[in-house]
Amino acid sequence: MSKPHPTTPGAAAQDHSAGLEDDHDHSHLDEMDLRVRALETLLVAKGYVDPAAVDRLIETYEVHVGPRNGARVVARAWSDPAFAEALRQDATAAIATLGYSGRQGEHMVAVFNTPQQHHMVVCTLCSCYPWPVLGLPPVWYKSAAYRSRAVREPRAVLAEFGLTLPADRQVRVWDSTAEVRYLVIPERPAGTEGWPEEQLAELVTRDSMIGTGLAKSPAAGVTA
Repeated sequence: MSKPHPTTPGAAAQDHSAGLEDDHDHSHLDEMDLRVRALETLLVAKGYVDPAAVDRLIETYEVHVGPRNGARVVARAWSDPAFAEALRQDATAAIATLGYSGRQGEHMVAVFNTPQQHHMVVCTLCSCYPWPVLGLPPVWYKSAAYRSRAVREPRAVLAEFGLTLPADRQVRVWDSTAEVRYLVIPERPAGTEGWPEEQLAELVTRDSMIGTGLAKSPAAGVTA
């Protein structure tokens, strides 16, 4: 298992100059990604592929299908203490009981946020990501900026996502690898006692399962 990178609580944000996304920065792309980009460009140029359709397809797997699986895992952990404990002991096996397994999800570890500690996931080498529960990784997750800054200055990165944590809450960064993938279990929002799993799952966002966000509060409303 890869070692976490703990940070000092209350550490000051340092450099905000490097954005998390850059449409012209392809430094995070490996050889296969570049070949796929080139092929897509060629197919679009010849009129064989509608770029809008491709974007919708990617959005489906990046935002809707995959994260919904993870949201169900989180909702079950919130409502079933036995399942939460199973996640702590063997996340791969526990997640498989809900029907989610396969490539990029063979060795899963679940890390639980608490009032004392916040977890955040990055892949410093490439873009290792738990596909069975989160779908495709977002562009920013694969960017060189996120991969380097998440470890060096996690609080500054979180602030750019709109998340400012209390100064006394430790931030722990977990480095995903080809062997181990991480799933953050965000804290359950207050005021959700007695909610069914389906309703709880609507509060779980993709970013909250990476650690760059929090679960939605009931006051914010539940959206599909």
